[in-house]
Amino acid sequence: MHRWPLYCHFLWLFFVQTYAELPICKESDYHFEYTECDVLGSRWRVAVPNKANTCTGLPDPVKGTQCTFSCSEGEFLDMRSQQCQKCAAGTYSLGTGVAFDEWDSLPTGFVTHGMNTNGGDVHTNCSNSTWKPMGDYIASNTDECSATLSYAVILKKPGTVSFDYFYPDSNIYFEFYVQNDQCQSTDSDSRWLKVSESDWSQNSVTLNKGNNVLYWRTTAFALLGSAIKPVLLKNIAISGVAYTSECFHCKPGTYSAKPGSARCTPCPADTYSNKVATVCHQCERGKYAEAGSGSCKPKPACTNSDYFYTHTPCDSKGQTQLMYKWIKPKICSENVKGAMKLPASGVMQRCPPCNPGFFVTNAATCEPCSNGFYSNGTACAKCPVGTEPVMGFEYKWWNRMPSNMKSSVFRQEYSDADHTAWEVAGEYIYTTPGDQDSDYMMLSLNVPGYRLPQSMAKDSERSELSRITFVFETMCTADCTLYFMSGNNQWNNDVVEQWSGNSTKQSYSYLIQSNSTVSFTWTFQRTVEYTTERKYSADVAKIYSIHITNVIGGVASQCRHCALTSTKASACVPCPPGHYMVNGTGACKSCPPNTFIRADQPVGEAACVQCGPNTHRNKAHSACLSDCKLDVQSGGGLLLHYDFSGLSNVTVFQSSPRFTSKGLRYLHHFSVGLCGRENRELAECVDNVTDSERKVKGYVCQSTVVPSDIRSQTVVSSQPFVIGDVLLGVTTDTTLSHISSPGQLFPTASSLPDVIFYYRSSETTQACKDGRSTTIRLRCSPTVTAKDHITLPSNCSEGTCDGCSFHFLWQSQHACPLCTKSHYREIVSACIQGIQRTTYVWQQPLHCYGGESLPAQKVSACVTLDFWLKFGVSTGTIAAVLLISISCYFWKKTRKLQYKYSKLMMTSGGNECELPAADSCAIMEGEDAEDDLIYLTKKSFFTKIKSFSRERSSDGFDSVPLKSSSSNLPREEDDSDDA
Repeated sequence: MHRWPLYCHFLWLFFVQTYAELPICKESDYHFEYTECDVLGSRWRVAVPNKANTCTGLPDPVKGTQCTFSCSEGEFLDMRSQQCQKCAAGTYSLGTGVAFDEWDSLPTGFVTHGMNTNGGDVHTNCSNSTWKPMGDYIASNTDECSATLSYAVILKKPGTVSFDYFYPDSNIYFEFYVQNDQCQSTDSDSRWLKVSESDWSQNSVTLNKGNNVLYWRTTAFALLGSAIKPVLLKNIAISGVAYTSECFHCKPGTYSAKPGSARCTPCPADTYSNKVATVCHQCERGKYAEAGSGSCKPKPACTNSDYFYTHTPCDSKGQTQLMYKWIKPKICSENVKGAMKLPASGVMQRCPPCNPGFFVTNAATCEPCSNGFYSNGTACAKCPVGTEPVMGFEYKWWNRMPSNMKSSVFRQEYSDADHTAWEVAGEYIYTTPGDQDSDYMMLSLNVPGYRLPQSMAKDSERSELSRITFVFETMCTADCTLYFMSGNNQWNNDVVEQWSGNSTKQSYSYLIQSNSTVSFTWTFQRTVEYTTERKYSADVAKIYSIHITNVIGGVASQCRHCALTSTKASACVPCPPGHYMVNGTGACKSCPPNTFIRADQPVGEAACVQCGPNTHRNKAHSACLSDCKLDVQSGGGLLLHYDFSGLSNVTVFQSSPRFTSKGLRYLHHFSVGLCGRENRELAECVDNVTDSERKVKGYVCQSTVVPSDIRSQTVVSSQPFVIGDVLLGVTTDTTLSHISSPGQLFPTASSLPDVIFYYRSSETTQACKDGRSTTIRLRCSPTVTAKDHITLPSNCSEGTCDGCSFHFLWQSQHACPLCTKSHYREIVSACIQGIQRTTYVWQQPLHCYGGESLPAQKVSACVTLDFWLKFGVSTGTIAAVLLISISCYFWKKTRKLQYKYSKLMMTSGGNECELPAADSCAIMEGEDAEDDLIYLTKKSFFTKIKSFSRERSSDGFDSVPLKSSSSNLPREEDDSDDA
């Protein structure tokens, strides 16, 4: 029972002996830390061994500084003395904050991951869609996934987070937000960052005391297949932490020369520095280094890709010279074997004329003409009386870069180096060789706005505010692409058109419909493949001329005739509505009935355009409209009346879902404003990817929508464009103005014809040289009550098979002709109790809607069948009695004749061929009375019956008993024989 205490005693002695054998801790064996703050804001400083059970004799805990204690910038907290000390040269400190400016790898504490925002679509793999460290910065993803970068920090007092970002592409959503202890995010209005208007922008957000989780999130919506520029982040700094116990080392390529630095300074070009540098070192001869480099590289041999040519500005003698210049900074060597030398400058040449609207000054420079003047590039002249200058900019001579144009380079691997992207060359402007073939060579043009000429009538139907036209050419050996973009500024624009590969010299024109479209950018990329070598530096894009009209503050290259008026006006006025200007005279002449004036050609009889079938001109004579009503002659000769007012409101519908190669689901969204009078509501499509929302309006428009939970929206809409802004006509014909609507796209078994609306878009593209067109078939379907039952062709699921001609089928009861009397029939009921009902029913199958309503049931008095039966029986009885009476009468007359004939026969003595003498044949007076007496003296009805029923004699005659006169006949005959 005493074994356990003895065992414990020996065990205790063993630990004491072991502990006594450990060495005393040195300063390098431990470090100091603070305990958690208590409720009073106090804490203790304790020594913590770097490795357990390696030494003994740690310093005792001492009371620490207050939790709110902090050091200034360039200082750190020395935990031994608990005093702030300055950082040594070659290091830096933010005082109460932390900074992240090295992105060779993801710093400790940062987490990045990709996720799917497409409603949990299993087809989308986003595991590799993350933020990528790129050395000096970190870059976002460029696919359809959502990439999130997060960092958690605990602040002992309120602080801030600041960072530099480059956000050049509006096809990406970019948001920054902070979540606190309660997982509450920052205000949704301030979390969306604006597209960068310069190379780098800075953002700063206030942080609350306590836990803060910082989120940077990007989502790209690129459906055209073009390369997306990523969002770049650098210089993330967070203040508000309790203390900094150490200084950060300056990274290679930077230095801090003085103690107590708050940040490190980048080394200039052709110098380098190592880590923790206090000074930058010059590169050796034959080597070079870009700004902020940690090492020098050998200079390669110079090639023809290292220089470019340009024309010098005109001198006082009006001469210019072709010059060759090295690309700055020069990174090649002319002394290496095989290196090319800079070509000699050309001979002096006469300067080309100034651009139209400018004149040559005495100093051989070009200056714009004054208001009211015009020029062809040599001298200014005042516009003649009765004319006005046509304002704009026309650049066709490139001796120097125009003041409203700028050249710049955007590199996927961002660099602060300033390179020339486009250079003037006399007759054209071209792209210079870049540092890398994947660089974006950008040329931007900015204008203040637009104003229509005074002689041009203003009206709501006119869509053209200005027009930009340029002539270009590309010569490539790789997969080069030239982009033309428009928008609010150089960094906030949308791709209008793009050309890949070689493009012969050609012209392109773009219609400007909004005063907010004031920036235009041409971007040339030699290849999308990233490489540090210059394989395709000879690939080039050239722009020969740029012409933009109706620009505020522009210059004039010609003058336009004003309309002749009876009053002496100081300014030009347009011709009255419905009139065109006769060429060269200024006289206004009326257009034929139901025509409108062509907006881009108000001069000459060709300016009058006849309205299409079943349309009428508007009041301003600038467009043709449909009032949604139509009369059509059917095949059977019946006139059908249509009223589509029930379909005139703006209607939206979508195509079937489609998927990108990444698995992102998207749809084509269409908006239709079928018809209507002036000041009607137009169809509208938007681009809501960024906070600078862009809209297009017309009869029919299209945009691409992506279901998403980004920005608390159900869908993201992008790439809007108009596919119909001019109504050409409304007819049942399948072809109108060279636009066809094939019937096989939407087969039907109905004999009722489809009514087709024809539209055209005035905006042209590379693929659609004549612009886009749209046909909408309206088909009568009395059972379809919905007003948005619009379908697309089965063989063209996007509504178009060629990208230029769009076709839709709209089925609705409102597409049926108005009902008339011919569309129903009447049913008359039987007469019941003196009441007869007349009911009206529709003819089946029914092919009408609205119009004349079905008449109500009619009730009328009538005579019943019993009455007519009684009347018929009575009438029949009377008729039968009458018929019998007549029959008896004629029978009686016949008997008399038979009797007389019988009497004559007896008188003739039986000789059939002999007749009695005339005196014997005469009817004696009183003979009829005697005959009548025979029948009247009959005793009774039965006696008559008996006489009627006697047998006939052998000669076929009835034997008739005669009176006494007859009985004496044999005696007379005997007497005659005796005689």
